[in-house]
Amino acid sequence: MSVSGNWNLTLNTPMGAQSRALTLVADGGSLTGSIAGPQGNVPIEDGAIDGDNVSWSMMAPQLGAKLVFRGTVAGDTLNGSVELGSFGTAPFTGARA
Repeated sequence: MSVSGNWNLTLNTPMGAQSRALTLVADGGSLTGSIAGPQGNVPIEDGAIDGDNVSWSMMAPQLGAKLVFRGTVAGDTLNGSVELGSFGTAPFTGARA
């Protein structure tokens, strides 16, 4: 199943659970899209797909860091971790919207 579509993402950060709306568009081995949150819609960067593995990054000006996501798609679920700059790493889960 393609990773393309809308996802309800939950990041379990040191500041508590953070919910975000994620939109992904797969094109061969590349991945584009955006994450919607309190700061508005932020485009993802450096998106890639390798089998069931996906990765992307995004700028988080409120943290002064670039967040790097790495995860695995299994049907309608998406699980992985996100590097939060100096705040360490946090797990995330996603369900197809």
